[in-house]
Amino acid sequence: MKLVYSDRKSGKTGEVEVPKDAEAALMGKKIGEVFEGTAFGLAGFKLQVTGMSDNSGNPSRVEIEGTAKATPLLSTGPGVRHPKKGFRTRRLVRGNTISPDTAQVNSVITEYGSKPLEELFKPKEKKE
Repeated sequence: MKLVYSDRKSGKTGEVEVPKDAEAALMGKKIGEVFEGTAFGLAGFKLQVTGMSDNSGNPSRVEIEGTAKATPLLSTGPGVRHPKKGFRTRRLVRGNTISPDTAQVNSVITEYGSKPLEELFKPKEKKE
């Protein structure tokens, strides 16, 4: 599982691969909940879940309770591309709760820790 975190002040993002033993700290969290980043190498930071996608690429929706897949009638938001006025379509989406099928969790930093952000947002080295 991947944890993608972003800083709204600077506009930068980073990602961390979540170890298998630390995944339990995220299981059951819903979109909008705040959690501690200590288990993921972000000591002192608090993060809020803003979205997620499962291992087959389906996005999650706030309106769908639980972890199941659903095909609601949608007009805007995650899972719908280029909507026209009045256009609605059924799309396969996931529920709002993190489960073992979740591949990526998107989050935003709400409280900052002792590490400076420049240390967190290191640029990746290019392979030649």
